[in-house]
Amino acid sequence: MTKPSRRRFLRMSAGAAALAAASRTARAQTYPARPVRLIIGYPPGGSADITARLMGQWLSERLGQQFLIESRPGAGTNIATEAVVRAAPDGYTLLLVAPANAINATLYDKLNYNFIRDIAPVAGLIRFPNVMVVNPSVPANTIPEFIAYAKANPGKLNMASSGNGSTIHVSGELFKMMTGVNMVHVPYRGSAPMVADLLSGHVQVAFDVMTASLPHIRSSALRALAVAGNTRFAGLPDVPTVSDVVPGFEASAWQGVGVPRGTPNEIIERLNREINDGLANPVIKARLADAATTPMVFTLAEFGAYMAAETEKWAKVIKFANIKPQ
Repeated sequence: MTKPSRRRFLRMSAGAAALAAASRTARAQTYPARPVRLIIGYPPGGSADITARLMGQWLSERLGQQFLIESRPGAGTNIATEAVVRAAPDGYTLLLVAPANAINATLYDKLNYNFIRDIAPVAGLIRFPNVMVVNPSVPANTIPEFIAYAKANPGKLNMASSGNGSTIHVSGELFKMMTGVNMVHVPYRGSAPMVADLLSGHVQVAFDVMTASLPHIRSSALRALAVAGNTRFAGLPDVPTVSDVVPGFEASAWQGVGVPRGTPNEIIERLNREINDGLANPVIKARLADAATTPMVFTLAEFGAYMAAETEKWAKVIKFANIKPQ
């Protein structure tokens, strides 16, 4: 048998590559062919559930299949994350990712998965800053005044959180790490009891989620010293950011979408496009603004870099503060 000529070999190779590309394109165009599950690690009714349902409805309408929201709370979102890691990488099981995923990578010594290795980034969804609030009894109206008071009274201020390793907790520990103040951490089992004791003055300060504290700030039941995000919050235009005084400080809650590693790139890319289109939709943008959140539009590479940076940032804080899960 004679060897094929170089020209014929190149034609065959080009044909095989074109066939593979056509196959990938066809797969992306026919996806999804059945309902898709978007798994969240939180109970129904919370902000994650609301965001997931809003985007799930958009994707259902755009892609012609139901995007079903499946709540699997427990173990600080680890149950939901492991379920997605173990799912078939075919685009039919998505994960709502959040700061808990980045935090848990260091908080828990023995997980059955590696967040960055096993979850592929798809798209960002929303970002909403934490806000540093104090009970009105605290004699400080600015961050410099608070830092001065805390340093003059080491260990006398109680810093509340919704639980060990929560976003609220690590945000406060980041502030302690970057300013050198000494505050006593008081963990609660959830946000509601934390806010109740903050309002009554049993604890004095918290880095709460903006959506939870905003009504109390507007009623003057709590005093907002600063927004923990990179920019001022439109709903509180006169409140500065922590980074105005503590350069480099940033602590925001966020949500995005991930899939099991190994999911076909063409499916991931299509989901990224459709989600970003949804975030640009005026109706969805208005709904997000009403909830004191802003769209987080990322390319695949940008969201992957963001997930990695958040995981690295909170790893440093957890190690510095020696935080352990409850």
